[in-house]
Amino acid sequence: MLKLEARPQPSSAWSYGSPLLALAITVIIGAIMFTVLGKDPLKGLEMFFWQPIRNSYALGELLVKATPLLIIALGLAVCFRSNVWNIGAEGQYVIGAIFAGGVALMADQTTGRWIVLPIVLAGMLGGMLWAAITALLRDRFNANEILVSLMLVYVAVQVLSYMVGGPWKDPQGFNFPQTKTFEAATRIPRLFDGSRVNIGVVLALAGVAGLWIFLFRTRAGFAQQVGGLAPAAARYAGFSSRRALWTALLISGGAAGLAGALEVAGPIGQLTPYVPAGYGFAAIIVAFVGRLHPVGMVFSAILMSMFYIGGELAQSRLGLTKSLTGVFQGLLLFSLLACDTLVNYRLTLKGRK
Repeated sequence: MLKLEARPQPSSAWSYGSPLLALAITVIIGAIMFTVLGKDPLKGLEMFFWQPIRNSYALGELLVKATPLLIIALGLAVCFRSNVWNIGAEGQYVIGAIFAGGVALMADQTTGRWIVLPIVLAGMLGGMLWAAITALLRDRFNANEILVSLMLVYVAVQVLSYMVGGPWKDPQGFNFPQTKTFEAATRIPRLFDGSRVNIGVVLALAGVAGLWIFLFRTRAGFAQQVGGLAPAAARYAGFSSRRALWTALLISGGAAGLAGALEVAGPIGQLTPYVPAGYGFAAIIVAFVGRLHPVGMVFSAILMSMFYIGGELAQSRLGLTKSLTGVFQGLLLFSLLACDTLVNYRLTLKGRK
């Protein structure tokens, strides 16, 4: 009989092996799901795991999807390592996009490329202000940050709907709820001709390096993690748990707002009701699959972007619903939660008496 037995200490091998096992389980269940739907399982898996990387253009689109996921996940990792549960990064992403879009709409044909910097900074400011609402309510009234941040997502979406359907609606847009297309000067610079990859990739990789240094090589990063995980110990050591709360949420909100700015001034090029793409929620999975480590989240962001592209391809080429993206994301998350049991427990074989 198989029995779970507690390990004397967590297994470092399974800490890294668990995500790989979870991915393998996700692939197996995905193949079964395609078979049940009457589709060739190999063809279905090809949409998710081969088509997104088959040539240089596909790799470029993969990076376009992975960039916002990685940026948001980096900010969320600071929150989760500080024991601050920011579930509302999607709302901070949307508000950042609104702030950035507002600055972009001020540009005209005579505006120079300098406008890109204010657009990016406005997006970061918008995300930080939205996250500050959660920080304030948690700090002053001990409100649950999970509920507050999550509910603010729906408020942010309604603010976006109001702006694109009202004050910022394009008068020449055939009554569609959207702004006018932003001027060329406001667009985020691209890295390569013929590809949509922009400088957001460089900013994301810079964020990876910056977060690694902050968390593992600075006293402030150590204080940040202790202040969230052990407030009493933090106070004894002279660290402020209150500062840890505000720092975590402002960094996370700023990162989500930056991702929103890069999206609306980059691949999208305008504000529409479809700006909320679920990146803020998917980034939670990216953070945990990447073990809240900056380098690990690079790989998990790429994997999650493959799911996004695979879902779109499965819809167009196999006639399946685009919601398969969410199915694969959910499968990966639940498989990871199950496999993480092996970090603290091991399976042993017990004979019957």
